[in-house]
Amino acid sequence: MSFTISLSARFKLIFYVPISSLADCKAAVFAAGAGRYPGIGKYTEYCWTVLGTGQFRPGNAARPNIGKVGEVEEIEEARVETLYLDEDMAKKAIKALKDKLWENAYDTRSAHPYEEPAYKVIKLEQF
Repeated sequence: MSFTISLSARFKLIFYVPISSLADCKAAVFAAGAGRYPGIGKYTEYCWTVLGTGQFRPGNAARPNIGKVGEVEEIEEARVETLYLDEDMAKKAIKALKDKLWENAYDTRSAHPYEEPAYKVIKLEQF
Protein backbone atom coordinates (compact mmCIF):
# COMPACT_ATOMS: atom_id res chain seq x y z
CA MET A 1 0.00 0.00 0.00
CA SER A 2 1.37 3.40 -0.90
CA PHE A 3 0.11 6.94 -0.96
CA THR A 4 1.51 10.28 -1.97
CA ILE A 5 1.15 13.45 0.05
CA SER A 6 2.67 16.73 -0.99
CA LEU A 7 4.85 17.88 1.87
CA SER A 8 6.55 20.72 0.05
CA ALA A 9 6.25 23.04 3.03
CA ARG A 10 5.38 22.06 6.57
CA PHE A 11 5.57 24.28 9.62
CA LYS A 12 5.40 23.78 13.36
CA LEU A 13 3.80 26.44 15.53
CA ILE A 14 4.82 26.49 19.19
CA PHE A 15 3.02 28.80 21.58
CA TYR A 16 2.68 29.28 25.33
CA VAL A 17 -0.67 29.99 26.96
CA PRO A 18 -2.11 30.14 30.49
CA ILE A 19 -4.05 26.97 31.33
CA SER A 20 -7.28 28.97 31.67
CA SER A 21 -7.09 29.97 27.97
CA LEU A 22 -5.80 26.68 26.58
CA ALA A 23 -9.12 25.47 25.14
CA ASP A 24 -9.85 28.82 23.44
CA CYS A 25 -6.38 28.96 21.87
CA LYS A 26 -6.52 25.37 20.63
CA ALA A 27 -9.97 25.97 19.14
CA ALA A 28 -8.69 29.13 17.40
CA VAL A 29 -5.65 27.50 15.80
CA PHE A 30 -7.55 24.34 14.84
CA ALA A 31 -10.21 26.50 13.16
CA ALA A 32 -7.37 28.14 11.20
CA GLY A 33 -6.27 24.75 9.86
CA ALA A 34 -3.80 23.53 12.46
CA GLY A 35 -3.19 19.95 13.40
CA ARG A 36 -4.02 18.17 10.16
CA TYR A 37 -1.56 15.35 9.92
CA PRO A 38 -0.22 13.94 7.66
CA GLY A 39 -2.76 15.60 5.39
CA ILE A 40 -6.31 16.80 5.14
CA GLY A 41 -8.70 14.01 6.06
CA LYS A 42 -6.22 11.76 7.86
CA TYR A 43 -6.01 13.17 11.40
CA THR A 44 -7.27 16.49 12.72
CA GLU A 45 -6.72 18.60 15.83
CA TYR A 46 -3.28 17.09 16.38
CA CYS A 47 -1.09 18.82 18.94
CA TRP A 48 1.36 18.10 21.72
CA THR A 49 0.90 19.88 25.04
CA VAL A 50 3.11 20.03 28.11
CA LEU A 51 2.66 22.06 31.29
CA GLY A 52 5.20 24.40 32.85
CA THR A 53 5.64 27.74 34.58
CA GLY A 54 6.05 30.99 32.66
CA GLN A 55 7.57 34.13 34.15
CA PHE A 56 7.53 37.77 33.08
CA ARG A 57 7.78 41.30 34.48
CA PRO A 58 5.63 43.89 32.66
CA GLY A 59 7.55 47.09 31.94
CA ASN A 60 6.29 50.67 32.34
CA ALA A 61 4.84 50.77 28.81
CA ALA A 62 3.03 47.42 29.17
CA ARG A 63 -0.70 46.99 29.60
CA PRO A 64 -0.78 43.48 31.05
CA ASN A 65 -3.98 41.44 31.14
CA ILE A 66 -2.35 39.27 33.80
CA GLY A 67 -0.03 40.64 36.49
CA LYS A 68 0.97 44.21 37.36
CA VAL A 69 3.49 46.62 35.86
CA GLY A 70 6.87 46.27 37.54
CA GLU A 71 6.04 43.02 39.38
CA VAL A 72 7.35 39.57 38.48
CA GLU A 73 4.51 37.25 37.58
CA GLU A 74 4.70 33.45 37.47
CA ILE A 75 1.82 31.57 35.90
CA GLU A 76 1.06 27.97 35.02
CA GLU A 77 1.18 27.70 31.24
CA ALA A 78 0.90 25.10 28.52
CA ARG A 79 3.39 24.79 25.68
CA VAL A 80 1.45 23.70 22.60
CA GLU A 81 3.06 22.39 19.42
CA THR A 82 1.06 21.76 16.27
CA LEU A 83 1.66 21.31 12.55
CA TYR A 84 0.64 23.23 9.43
CA LEU A 85 0.87 22.10 5.86
CA ASP A 86 1.63 25.53 4.41
CA GLU A 87 2.90 28.98 5.35
CA ASP A 88 -0.43 30.76 4.86
CA MET A 89 -2.10 28.39 7.31
CA ALA A 90 0.60 29.11 9.91
CA LYS A 91 0.08 32.86 9.47
CA LYS A 92 -3.69 32.42 9.88
CA ALA A 93 -3.13 30.50 13.12
CA ILE A 94 -0.98 33.25 14.62
CA LYS A 95 -3.62 35.79 13.63
CA ALA A 96 -6.28 33.56 15.22
CA LEU A 97 -4.40 33.60 18.55
CA LYS A 98 -4.36 37.41 18.54
CA ASP A 99 -7.77 38.20 17.02
CA LYS A 100 -10.60 39.35 19.23
CA LEU A 101 -13.16 36.70 20.13
CA TRP A 102 -15.55 39.45 21.11
CA GLU A 103 -15.56 43.14 21.87
CA ASN A 104 -18.21 45.20 23.62
CA ALA A 105 -18.40 48.21 25.90
CA TYR A 106 -17.32 46.15 28.91
CA ASP A 107 -14.87 43.62 27.57
CA THR A 108 -12.47 42.83 24.76
CA ARG A 109 -11.17 39.31 24.66
CA SER A 110 -8.79 37.45 22.37
CA ALA A 111 -8.22 33.70 22.29
CA HIS A 112 -4.82 34.38 23.87
CA PRO A 113 -4.95 36.62 26.95
CA TYR A 114 -1.45 38.11 26.80
CA GLU A 115 -0.77 41.56 25.38
CA GLU A 116 1.82 39.88 23.12
CA PRO A 117 1.62 36.06 22.89
CA ALA A 118 4.91 34.15 22.92
CA TYR A 119 5.21 31.88 19.88
CA LYS A 120 7.63 30.63 17.28
CA VAL A 121 7.24 29.07 13.86
CA ILE A 122 9.70 26.49 12.57
CA LYS A 123 9.90 25.38 8.94
CA LEU A 124 10.31 21.61 8.84
CA GLU A 125 12.49 19.82 6.30
CA GLN A 126 11.49 16.56 4.65
CA PHE A 127 14.17 13.84 4.79
